[in-house]
Amino acid sequence: MPELIDYADDPKALFATFALFPSGVAALSAVVGGEPVVLVASSFQVGISADPPLALVAVQHTSTSWPKLREAPRIGVSVLGEAHDVAARQLASRAGDRFAGIETTTTASGAHFVHGAPAWLECSIHSQFPAGDHDVVLLQVHALGTEPELEPLVWHASGFRALQPRVGA
Repeated sequence: MPELIDYADDPKALFATFALFPSGVAALSAVVGGEPVVLVASSFQVGISADPPLALVAVQHTSTSWPKLREAPRIGVSVLGEAHDVAARQLASRAGDRFAGIETTTTASGAHFVHGAPAWLECSIHSQFPAGDHDVVLLQVHALGTEPELEPLVWHASGFRALQPRVGA
């Protein structure tokens, strides 16, 4: 059994503990002012509500992409696949052409998607509220597409991982 510690005595312990929770990785993207804008998040969650259909993402207050992205009428959410480990780092970079060599599609509404993703969700902002050093954003899902044979990229222990094959598969 682990010993409980007061994380105020060790601030790195908080982040190390959070890192032990695996999560998916999503690229939120839209064309704004004629240019694609992207934000990569491991804080993306689906299934928040079915009526209306809502997903959730937590965005750091220091994000330079979110102020641009939130102006888009529709945002494309690409749930990144296991083959996107290098692309995820490139898309999250603060320098260079984030989309260089990455195949994408843009809808008529401006939602921008990364090819090879297990799931695409075309969303609009439903609501947003502050939560500590982040904003919690609820996204309303308007359209979706899936490629269930593709496995998702997983963020765990501060690194990208692939899921193991399904038991009995």
